[in-house]
Amino acid sequence: MARYTGSACRICRRENEKLFLKGDRCYSDKCAFDRRGYAPGEHGQRRGRKISDYGVQLREKQKVKRMYGLSEKQFRLFFKRADKQKGITGTNLLVLLERRLDNIVYRMGFANSRTQGRHFVLHRHFLINGKRVNIPSYMVKEGDIIEIREKSREIQSIGDSLDIVVRRGVPHWIELDKEQKKGVLKHFPTREELTMPIQEQLIVELYSK
Repeated sequence: MARYTGSACRICRRENEKLFLKGDRCYSDKCAFDRRGYAPGEHGQRRGRKISDYGVQLREKQKVKRMYGLSEKQFRLFFKRADKQKGITGTNLLVLLERRLDNIVYRMGFANSRTQGRHFVLHRHFLINGKRVNIPSYMVKEGDIIEIREKSREIQSIGDSLDIVVRRGVPHWIELDKEQKKGVLKHFPTREELTMPIQEQLIVELYSK
């Protein structure tokens, strides 16, 4: 499957918004978006031209897709699943994305970014309810216990991530035990608890055409 392997900072600059794709670096003075807050490329500083409604919707979809590190096919499948569920489609979509194991690992502070979280999951560093899982898209359920494998608890990068998670904080819908290096998904997040700057209705409108 094709996956974007270029500069993560270019994505933030292209979307004109800090997406925190590089973890703790995004909070430092090394952040490329803070230093060059304009689109990449030769004409990147020529902002201000009018964008069509379709363009606005497309950019919002691209932004969210890149935040969670998904391909177009994966993202569309998530949308179809959200659309079939009861409730508000846009909110359903965000909750499904947040339930991905690579995202939960990042939210709990075991990884510095979702990309790093995906890497750790693929390398079998985590257990869910005592069973090893190596699928980044695994849907975590309410009450699931996510913990670091005994053999993986001394990995330096995981320890570093736990030390700096205080910068972004752990969501209220997640319970983290830093000493035991495990966490619990207490409940699925409500829309009010998802504070990312996302206008999910634009994505719904885009896919509804």
